[in-house]
Amino acid sequence: MARYTDANCKLCRREGEKLFLKGTRCLSEKCSFEKRAYAPGQHGQNMRRKVSEYGHQLREKQKVRRVYGVLERQFRNYFKKAEQKKGITGANLLQLLECRMDNIVYRLGFAPSRKAARQLVRHRHFNVNGRIVDIPSYSVRVNDIIRVKDKSKSLDVFHIALKESRGEELVWLRLNKAGLEGELLEIPKREDIPIPAQEQLIVELYSK
Repeated sequence: MARYTDANCKLCRREGEKLFLKGTRCLSEKCSFEKRAYAPGQHGQNMRRKVSEYGHQLREKQKVRRVYGVLERQFRNYFKKAEQKKGITGANLLQLLECRMDNIVYRLGFAPSRKAARQLVRHRHFNVNGRIVDIPSYSVRVNDIIRVKDKSKSLDVFHIALKESRGEELVWLRLNKAGLEGELLEIPKREDIPIPAQEQLIVELYSK
């Protein structure tokens, strides 16, 4: 399975803003973006090119894709699904991405980052409605119960993650910290998704 293996901090620097790909490290003094807030590479500090309309659209697509940790082909497939659904394509796209298993685990606070959440899911630490799910891209449905497996509840990783969580309270998720479980209450509305993205630019890019 293809996956990104290079440094995550390069992605934040490339997009010119923090994408919070490394959890609490992004909030500390160790954050590479704080030290080098310019594009990576030999000429990163000297890049002052005028960005075209296409360039803005491309950067927005890359930013959203990198936030959720999906590769290009998978992202394009999500876009095709979003087009086929009723409603606004851009909002549909973000909703599909938010309902990924790894993202839900991250949003609930069981992991410090989506990358860590993806690894925990892969290692079979979670079940959905009583059945083990080890596919990070699994689409969680409304009223699904996501629970840390009984044998995994003693692991420090979950308790530390919940303690250091950024404290996002999302109306479309219910969290039971004591039981280490959560529930998807509803498909999130666009205004309830805390992603600073201009998804319309992505729609324009793929519509060319």
